[in-house]
Amino acid sequence: MEPGNVTQISEFLLLGLSEEPELQPVLFGIFLSMYLITVLGNLLIMLAVSSDSHLHTAMYFFLSNLSLVDICFTSTTIPKMLVNIQTHSKAITYAGCITQMYFYTHFALLDNFILTVMAYDRYVAICHPLHYTVVMNLRLCGLLILVSWIISILHSLLESLMVLQLSFCSDLEIPHFLCELKEVVQLACSDTFSNDIVMYFSAGLLGGGPLAGILYSYSKIVFSICAISSAQGKYKAFSTCASHLSVVSLFYGTILGLYFGSAGTDHLQSSAVTSVMYTVVTPMLNPFIYSLRNKDIKRALKRFLAR
Repeated sequence: MEPGNVTQISEFLLLGLSEEPELQPVLFGIFLSMYLITVLGNLLIMLAVSSDSHLHTAMYFFLSNLSLVDICFTSTTIPKMLVNIQTHSKAITYAGCITQMYFYTHFALLDNFILTVMAYDRYVAICHPLHYTVVMNLRLCGLLILVSWIISILHSLLESLMVLQLSFCSDLEIPHFLCELKEVVQLACSDTFSNDIVMYFSAGLLGGGPLAGILYSYSKIVFSICAISSAQGKYKAFSTCASHLSVVSLFYGTILGLYFGSAGTDHLQSSAVTSVMYTVVTPMLNPFIYSLRNKDIKRALKRFLAR
């Protein structure tokens, strides 16, 4: 097939989660509710941390950044999905698709980096508690977040610029509710070898690297907790990282299930459904996981809401 000119493409079609007309109002209500809960919950976490001086520590600094990224992450995809459902349209402009793909890739990678940084924070707190305040100082915390933002921006920019070089033909239907990088590249008529190399290499380096760092940190944490003699001490040490471990398990569990567990004729549909878990459900549950298991967050939220 002769590749078409990329400059002539005006829009892509997002097929969404379901094409059944009777399900559209249900999907609209569900995702609108989930989006509002996500924004409100993460915003409350950010306000609670910023308003309480007792929470101005490394752990809560990273948590407030995670909340900010989660808000941006869901805002990249869900509003457009809701608009398409409400207007009975599946279209997204070419520029809008590339822009959404850029920010989606950026915030997904940034989420990954912040979870890794939080794992390192818990490692220092449990394995080297006497040096915690010295090691996890304000300068290092700010530097870790800044480097995470820079790497995420550069990687997303590289991927987006490479997609802009591709040519597309007449089949512009994306079997998803968002413009995901892999789905867009698969629609190209031109050679995508370089795109695939960069995509898989970055997935291994920028995805597998942080995951390896998290696993290493928690292996050290487990050994340190096992070395504690008292049961109360073990419980106290474990409780400081239980919330983060829950979020990491949910985030990586759904991603690994998406890329390694899907097969067969329903792969595309199951891929879209599984993506809902880490693009919508995980950011929505994060505030509940951290607030329900954290007395400091509960106390700060009560003080903030009492005002």
